[in-house]
Amino acid sequence: MNIVVCVKHVPDATANRTFRASDNTVDRAGVDGLLSELDEYAVEEALKIAEAGDGEVTVLTMGPEPATDAIRKSLQMGAHKGVHVSDDAIHGSDAIATSLVLAAALKRLEYDLVLCGMASTDGVMGLVPAMLAERLGIPALTYAVEVSIDGDRVTVRRDSDTAVETVVAPLPAVVSVTDQINEPRYPSFKGIMAAKKKPVETWTLADLDVDASQVGLDAAGTAVTSYQARPPRSSGTVISDEGDGGVQLVDFLAAQKFV
Repeated sequence: MNIVVCVKHVPDATANRTFRASDNTVDRAGVDGLLSELDEYAVEEALKIAEAGDGEVTVLTMGPEPATDAIRKSLQMGAHKGVHVSDDAIHGSDAIATSLVLAAALKRLEYDLVLCGMASTDGVMGLVPAMLAERLGIPALTYAVEVSIDGDRVTVRRDSDTAVETVVAPLPAVVSVTDQINEPRYPSFKGIMAAKKKPVETWTLADLDVDASQVGLDAAGTAVTSYQARPPRSSGTVISDEGDGGVQLVDFLAAQKFV
């Protein structure tokens, strides 16, 4: 079985993230980046499926040169090879353009199953897996907390607030997984060393026959018009209890419409 995992290189959530003054896009060069945490669950699930049978895991990403780090982390975990779509024209692409590029790349790869995290930790839209499936003309099974493969079918369990759903679809299919599905492994020293020898291909938009006018900031359906830094937290209200602390607390909660 050939499994492709779509991963994303995102700014570290613990860093001081900001936007580029030149075009109001996320500043990815000024902060450290890493493999999106939610994508680690997709990589882990792909490895589990591959290890249970005769499978190969390819990781696919798009983005500037540092995005290769997301591939390397996946290879260190155990993935077999990587593909990096890198092109200056991609900068500023929205979810629609992202799905266009990833779908074009997938059409050049052999796959039985495409796995994705349920969202990226920088965008948190969760739309790309469904868009990918639509562009590829295959089923989408989203927000899976359990995945199983039986022959040419994939079955997922999806938990909602009101129901537990079991969804079955024929392969190939796109499946997005949640952070409840597994516990991603840490790369071992052996895995880190082995990753250095694993192949990583770099493709451009021209390699994928994607018109640059369809991607990038100018083609995006949304744009950040302005931004400002979050103001520092001010000190909270301090209540000195001189016998009426309870009354002060209730008055404060009432003023904030908490009670």
